[in-house]
Amino acid sequence: MNAEQTSPAATPGAPAPETPAPETPEGTSGPAKPTDSLVTTLHSLSLPEGPLDYTATAGTVVIREEPEGEEYDRASAVAELFSVSYVAGGRDAARPVVFAFNGGPGASTVWLHLGLLGPRRVDSGDAGAPAAPPHRLLDNHETILRHADLVVVDAMTTGYSRPAPGQKPDRHHGLAADRDLMASFVVDWLTRNQRWTSPIHLAGESYGTTRAAAVAARLMDRYYVAVAGLALISPVLDFGTIRFDAGNDRPYVHYLPTYAAIAHAHGRHEDRLLQDVVDEAEAFAEQEYPALLAAGLRLSPEQRAEAAARIGALIGVDPGWVERADLRVEHQAFLAELLREEGMLAGRIDGRFTAPAGNGNAPRMETDPSIDQLAPSYTATINQYLRTELEFSSDVVYEIMSGRVHPWSYGDFENRSVEVASDLSRLLRKSPHTRVLVSHGYHDAATPFHASEHVLAQLAIPREDYAERLRIEYYEAGHMMYCHEPSRLALSQHLAEFVAGAEADAPAQD
Repeated sequence: MNAEQTSPAATPGAPAPETPAPETPEGTSGPAKPTDSLVTTLHSLSLPEGPLDYTATAGTVVIREEPEGEEYDRASAVAELFSVSYVAGGRDAARPVVFAFNGGPGASTVWLHLGLLGPRRVDSGDAGAPAAPPHRLLDNHETILRHADLVVVDAMTTGYSRPAPGQKPDRHHGLAADRDLMASFVVDWLTRNQRWTSPIHLAGESYGTTRAAAVAARLMDRYYVAVAGLALISPVLDFGTIRFDAGNDRPYVHYLPTYAAIAHAHGRHEDRLLQDVVDEAEAFAEQEYPALLAAGLRLSPEQRAEAAARIGALIGVDPGWVERADLRVEHQAFLAELLREEGMLAGRIDGRFTAPAGNGNAPRMETDPSIDQLAPSYTATINQYLRTELEFSSDVVYEIMSGRVHPWSYGDFENRSVEVASDLSRLLRKSPHTRVLVSHGYHDAATPFHASEHVLAQLAIPREDYAERLRIEYYEAGHMMYCHEPSRLALSQHLAEFVAGAEADAPAQD
């Protein structure tokens, strides 16, 4: 591997140079104008079919916006967004470009970057065997860079992304503002890199799927940029399906199949296949469970006890506990209850993970074992990787997960559910060539697969588009299914086929 610091124009595939901003003259007030800070390095990845040579451009770019009002003025800097761009083979306009981001809100894109998509990947370990220090990176022979150029970008106040000097970060902490900022970044990158005719794909995970759907619609609505594809990994497109708010029974229904899958992972369904358990749980959730919840106090004591016994058997907990919960099992309560007799908690991001419970009587999980056991390897390796292999450093902390983005604004959704399913529907109606890949983890208790299935089935698009343009896949792992090696390999293959435009092997389910 060769690495050298260059100007942005010195290496094929790097962003075109900008005119340096003038420094503030001595004796005048005001800060110097922000400028891009980019480092381009040269790399080669050894693959079975031969070397893959590529450039990596890491750093912050200044995003500007034109002011609104009656009098026009020059665009002013509003943000400095951090990204890493991987380009193989120079500016090949026929080569797809994948823009990737995680979610949270508050998560940097380190997870997709080093967990799945990039040319280097973290050795994180898996449930029951998380990686111990010293943490290390491995070559990623399944990187999406084999098939497309890759841009991983961090949202505001995550990673190294920050507001421009004099700007407030909270103006970007919300669905609409974040959407617009990310769309501006995509347009800016296409312009700098002369890639306007390349097939464009967006890949998001978790809230990143909310972002991806919103950004894709914004690109079409505002700029007439039609994305070729959306890869939605562990999606949430309608928050009403996962938020346990008073009077909202939808999450109880949609989480139940995930509870059953997690119970299976912990031996509560001996001698049964996972798929059989999931199928039974989904059938109950779709056919019987909604009617039981709707009946409420109209259920007789015998009917209520029978329902609790059925639910308890499916999700591996005591029926009396289910009955005391009014047949409504909240997810953090379930993760604390499932392994209570063993003195353990189950993970939310991935229910296969466990950790000792600090309080054996806690009504809800105290912490998430899956995040606790996976995050240290990502934290260590991204900080080492950026500074050594990519030769970029900053005087601020690389925010792996930041609570500073909260409160996150959903101002456009007052008195209604936060959702981007309508954005996705509108995009698919407007852009007939856009395709969607949806990836679910069976053991994901953050964004349950049944909720996503339900939302996708209700999209306001023609039935034939649902059948032909959506591909839905499942993996025997959790939210970050790529920590499970068989799932990582399968998902990488599915993404490769999707970006290459191959015919879907698994079309959307009825």
